[in-house]
This record gives sequence, structure tokens and C-alpha cells, in this order.
Amino acid sequence: MIRPIMKDPIFLSQRSAPATAADLPVAQDLRDTLEAHRDGCVGMAANMIGVARRIIIFDDNGGATVMFNPEILKCSGAFEAEEGCLSLPGTRRAKRYRSIKVRYRNERFETRLKTYTGFTAQIIQHEIDHCDGILI
Repeated sequence: MIRPIMKDPIFLSQRSAPATAADLPVAQDLRDTLEAHRDGCVGMAANMIGVARRIIIFDDNGGATVMFNPEILKCSGAFEAEEGCLSLPGTRRAKRYRSIKVRYRNERFETRLKTYTGFTAQIIQHEIDHCDGILI
């Protein structure tokens, strides 16, 4: 189901609770909502659709990847980026890393480790910031 985009900075600035298997339907709502905003959006966190759980989705080279409880374990290659967000007006500067190693659970709730680089790594960092209540 396509959900409305949350724009309340008080809600968005709260840390999200860990996701559980009971939150699996949220992944489909994130998929539907991301697809509906495909023209100006490459990633979303569950709090952007009003669900305060640690779930993100992002465009991964043309396909959508969902992560439950993502955690960055390692990062390298710091740089400063300028980013926009569906939940907030305008753009802002943010410190990002060119390469990140992430531990997460997939949609079968299996633990995975993967290294991401470039723009995909930047998207993941932005969405994890959402989970942590960090507004760029």
C-alpha cells in the first residue's frame, strides 16, 4: 500500500525501534511507496511512512533492496555530500563515506553482511540516519 510521506520533524527525530518479523508487511508498503515516488526518490526508511521501526529500502542498481535492522560496521573514504529528502524541504550537507560494510537482516530475517560503495553506500547512510532520528 502506498503510504503518505511523514513530514513531522518531531516524529522523524526519534530513534526507531528494532524491527521484528511482525514488521514484514512494512517492507511491502515501503516498496509500493518508493515506487510511487521513483521520479525523485532512491531510498526510504520506515519512519518516512509513519512506522518507527529500523527498516530501510533503497534502489540497488535498478532493483529494490530491503534491510531490517541495518548497522554500519565499517566505513572509509569520508566526503561531504549535499542531499535532499522527501520528508524535508530543500537540501542539506552531510558527512558520508564512499565505502561501508553493513550487517542487516533480509526479508527472511537471515543475517547478512555486505560492502557497498559509491552512491548506493550514500543512500544507505542517509536511510540509517533516519532510523537513528538524525535529520540531515
